[in-house]
Amino acid sequence: MAESTPAIELRHVTKRYGDTVALDDVSMDIEPGEFFCLLGPSGCGKTTTLNLIGGFIPVSSGELRIEGRTVNDLPPHKRNVNTVFQNYALFPHMTVAQNVAFGLRMEKLSASEISQRTAEYLDLVGLGGFTRRMPSEMSGGQQQRVALARALAKRPAVLLLDEPLGALDLKLRKQMQTELSRIHRQVGTTFVFVTHDQEEALSMATRIAIMSGGTVMQTGTPREVYDHPVDRFVANFVGETNFISGSVTSEAGRPSFGIAGRGRLAAPTGSPDGPATLMVRPEYLVLRPVDESTVDPGITGRIVNVAFLGDHTRITLATDAGDLVAVRPHGTNVRSTQREEDLGEEVCVWWPADDAALIAD
Repeated sequence: MAESTPAIELRHVTKRYGDTVALDDVSMDIEPGEFFCLLGPSGCGKTTTLNLIGGFIPVSSGELRIEGRTVNDLPPHKRNVNTVFQNYALFPHMTVAQNVAFGLRMEKLSASEISQRTAEYLDLVGLGGFTRRMPSEMSGGQQQRVALARALAKRPAVLLLDEPLGALDLKLRKQMQTELSRIHRQVGTTFVFVTHDQEEALSMATRIAIMSGGTVMQTGTPREVYDHPVDRFVANFVGETNFISGSVTSEAGRPSFGIAGRGRLAAPTGSPDGPATLMVRPEYLVLRPVDESTVDPGITGRIVNVAFLGDHTRITLATDAGDLVAVRPHGTNVRSTQREEDLGEEVCVWWPADDAALIAD
């Protein structure tokens, strides 16, 4: 079976502003129908990448293709791409229906087709009864839905979303994450979503490209970048984590991780011998009494802070391997006991070998 043509291809794409390199020799493929997130801190190049795909700024060097066609010199309206912005960009003097229909009128579609698509996409975003409302009469979340309906009504091959939830409050943002995922599944359009919010990317994306300094550090599924980050930057950026320095040695094909003065613990399967940094997410740490007998002795630590955060408790421990953070979820027995830990209490810290990962410094 022949491989499908990527929806978007970047081949050694660079963008310069004078002596400043905003995007540096980036290559990536985005497949048709993906919900693809560009994730990274401010200034990392994610919005520049989106603007290049949309045709809002020119490529300095390299090749950009959409549906197999080179688009370096094509203006935005000839790329079969549409964009949803953080500020909605609705026409304040037009009704909801008129806003959605605007782009369709520019394409000179028939009145019946415009009416049918306007109704279809307003229904899709849950605003079928709001056709005569003005943008000023709607909440931020509703305005964002109108912007989304307007962009999708043109049935683009690719929908670009530039931090569209950034202006919403936390509760509404979470609701819109669920709605965007639902809409994406229904329409099957390729979504390219820019965000600096790790939770947004992890909850919605099929794949994530993590960016820093104008380059792509790692691309993978949410689980891949969270559980198997390629380096310390990615591990730190995608969720809280613990770093433990030590060394790996193998006996009879079984790797173990040694910490100076603390003996050895089981290491992730396939770990190479030599100095290493182990990454363990807080939710994978298990706390237990120091006198509890076990094959894996763990690390002894003393609790120096306990913070109740609603659905979980965050526990900071001082150990010979440095400060470690553990998370104990509430209402479950997973990876934790159900008692309240006390400041100053001495406990044993342990983790399942394959819930940790070796990373490059």
